[in-house]
Amino acid sequence: MKITGIETYTVGAGWKNWLFIRVLTDEDGLYGIGEGTLNGFIRTTEAAVRELEQFVIGEDPRRITALAKRMLDSVSLDGGHIHRTAIAAVEVACWDILGKSLGVPIHQLLGGRVRDSVLGYANGWYRTERTAEGFVEAVRNVRAKGFKAAKLDPFGTAQGFISDPELDIAENILRAVRAETGPDFLILIDVHARLTEIEAIRAARRLAPIGLYWWEEPTTRDRQEAVHSVAAASPIPVATGEMYDTVGQFFTLAERGGVNIFQPEPMSLGGIGNTLAVANLALAHGSYIAPHQSGGPVATAVCLQLAACVPNFLIQEHFDAFNDAWTRDLVTWHPTVDPSNGHLSLPDAPGLGIDLDIEAIREHPYDPRAFLNIHEKGWERRIGSRGGP
Repeated sequence: MKITGIETYTVGAGWKNWLFIRVLTDEDGLYGIGEGTLNGFIRTTEAAVRELEQFVIGEDPRRITALAKRMLDSVSLDGGHIHRTAIAAVEVACWDILGKSLGVPIHQLLGGRVRDSVLGYANGWYRTERTAEGFVEAVRNVRAKGFKAAKLDPFGTAQGFISDPELDIAENILRAVRAETGPDFLILIDVHARLTEIEAIRAARRLAPIGLYWWEEPTTRDRQEAVHSVAAASPIPVATGEMYDTVGQFFTLAERGGVNIFQPEPMSLGGIGNTLAVANLALAHGSYIAPHQSGGPVATAVCLQLAACVPNFLIQEHFDAFNDAWTRDLVTWHPTVDPSNGHLSLPDAPGLGIDLDIEAIREHPYDPRAFLNIHEKGWERRIGSRGGP
């Protein structure tokens, strides 16, 4: 079996663009799909896939590890986040091909299921004004869809430090959400790396009595050391790692201690193989993984394949249920939410267990104004397109 070509498809998905690919083979009708979504860099990542395709055309797609290494090593320089996202798109597509060729889901190739469903948490649900009333109304919709957990960033456009009046707004939002949901609902906080160390600790101490599940990316992405000082002093468990693009960064995270929730992003890391490496590293450390996933439905399927077979898998981020309704037409499978426990169903068809509807994709072309900017006032509404020509 040989790879004969790569097709790329960009989608304007409202507040964000997505990049999907198909890796074609010389076996009639056999191809694999992947995703390379990176907020604000869709065309750049698409170009990176084109730069790297020369290293896989004519190769056996079932030699997944060798192909991923070739795409990484052959250019001699490290292209960072974009490089690994492009690799991930192809690597996942090759796993899809392998699973389809053998008639089994990817998780079966990785040791089989350790669970039949996984707890999910809602994200992208609060397309509303930054008020307690707006968030309460939005979280009612979350609960109506069956979720038992949700993540939010209530901090507006704060950067570095947050004033007491702004922190008051954040606290009021969180207290109102807690009053609406009751004590058993999990509330996760995404700080979006916006605060200094001392400010992240101050805010965490103030908000901890509300009962928060985790404190995500509390401080700068420039220095890993900062997250450890926050984790040591924070009364809320710290989670981080979504922006890491190497397994070694997670080794450093484990080595320095204080963080037991690792958030690998399979697309940022180069795909399934490296995410499994992080899961095993976390397992040896006595920690859990909770993969980041703010891309499209193919990336969702990747995370759920991992959820099926990784023993130390904690919880899965889920945007799909809150994207525009037409996005469901882009793919052939979506997880369901069990309202009794807030769990997401897992794919069980061969390969990724999902396919693309190319005609539906073509109806929603790339939008250069579709991206998320958390430093823009009103970003919580996730409008995406800024208008203009």
